[in-house]
Amino acid sequence: MAEPMPASRHEAVVLPDFCSMGSVFTLVVVAELVVVIDALAPDARMDWRGFSTATLFVVWLALLASLMLCRLSPLLLRRPRRFAWPLAWAALVVLVALASAVVAWLDQALGTHLTPASGVRFVAGNTVLAALLGGALLRYFHVLAEWRARLAAVARAQFDALQARIRPHFLYNSMNTVAALVRVDPDAAERTVEDLSELFRAALGAGDKPSTLGAELALVDRYLAIEQLRLGDRLKVERDVDDLPLDLEMPSLLLQPLVENAVYHGIQPRREGGCVRIAARRIPQGVEIGIDNPLPDGETVRRNGHGLDSVRRRIAYHFGARGGLETRSGHGMFRVVVRLPHAQLP
Repeated sequence: MAEPMPASRHEAVVLPDFCSMGSVFTLVVVAELVVVIDALAPDARMDWRGFSTATLFVVWLALLASLMLCRLSPLLLRRPRRFAWPLAWAALVVLVALASAVVAWLDQALGTHLTPASGVRFVAGNTVLAALLGGALLRYFHVLAEWRARLAAVARAQFDALQARIRPHFLYNSMNTVAALVRVDPDAAERTVEDLSELFRAALGAGDKPSTLGAELALVDRYLAIEQLRLGDRLKVERDVDDLPLDLEMPSLLLQPLVENAVYHGIQPRREGGCVRIAARRIPQGVEIGIDNPLPDGETVRRNGHGLDSVRRRIAYHFGARGGLETRSGHGMFRVVVRLPHAQLP
């Protein structure tokens, strides 16, 4: 799939990806709907031969328009917003006019009589229809692109806020752990510093770069190693993460905040501590990961905090309805279930 190189990050979110299968599919479906509506009109005189010819013509036009918009994307992205969309609309109208003129000329030259007798009327009608439908479609693409841009900005802001929230209290607790271990167990203190540096290297260098399931599980292990040194026997961990596609793409720092919530809300308040269980399994659409922790005594329902809400929104942004995050509470346990599909990140 071709990816146009924008002149700036701001321009990159103005236009959708006209090269994507979703854009091509939308153009083809809208074009075919026009033919179906024309055929079902009360005064329509379109027979099966005419319907097949019209379908072939509009699908060809839709594919041609998709190719043109895809090739024009780098040029459009270098133009200001107020010019990019009018240029795309004008190019679409001109393309339909020229293609209609060529088809009308070939039909008359070959004598196939597949188009109306008046070539001028055929070209003019198609051009007007393209101007109206093209404007509506481009408006739809514009609204969709702006919505995705706003959603991306919200996801990025929430990710930054999540990083800012995690760093201070986790760093404070970890430094206290290192200070306590320096004299009694220097090797453990050194391992803790290494784990801590890897966690913060991942946090500081995450940005918009995707991660993998294997890398995220490794970060979770480093986080739990630090917390086990701090909480001792109060924190027990069970893992069932075998036979997983470790190269599955996913947003960075997606699982660690969920495990941190489990430790902070489920283990730390309990005098006797508890067990955090991480279990993952393959599902037809991708992978399902469950994180379980005990609830503090007397607590039956836990509210969705900032961390859970942020992770849920990031999953919605990257995967839409194909991914998800669910929470369940009952029988003294709290469970978070994350569904990640087999799909590349945008």
